[in-house]
Formats: sequence, C-alpha cells, structure tokens
Amino acid sequence: MDDNDLSLAAMERLLRKGGAKRVGEDAKEALREVMEDRALEIAKHAAQLAKHANRRTVMASDVRMAGRR
Repeated sequence: MDDNDLSLAAMERLLRKGGAKRVGEDAKEALREVMEDRALEIAKHAAQLAKHANRRTVMASDVRMAGRR
C-alpha cells in the first residue's frame, strides 16, 4: 500500500463537487498527487512561520497565511 495521506474517495468527491459527472481513476490519482504536493508546501511554510514567531506549535493562522502564498 502507498503512503498517500489523501484517499481516492475524497478526490472523487472533490471532483464531483467541482461538477464532474464521471471521474476516471487516473484523474483521482492526479488530483491526489497535486494536492499532496501543495499541502506539503503549505505545511513546510506554516512551520517556518511558526518558527519565525518563536513558536513550536503551528497554528491555524500560520496555515492560512502559508496557503495564500
């Protein structure tokens, strides 16, 4: 089993919420890859923001700010 943090079922739900009538397996996997890459970028930046603020705890505001980048 892969070490993916996001389920394919969640990817299908997001694609359907976006308006897709049918969703291919490769589309779910592609969305998962893109989202995991972006989430990792946001998590790293949020951790840097917390460190810059002399905190060890990443807060919601750090994640939101990192997501705007």
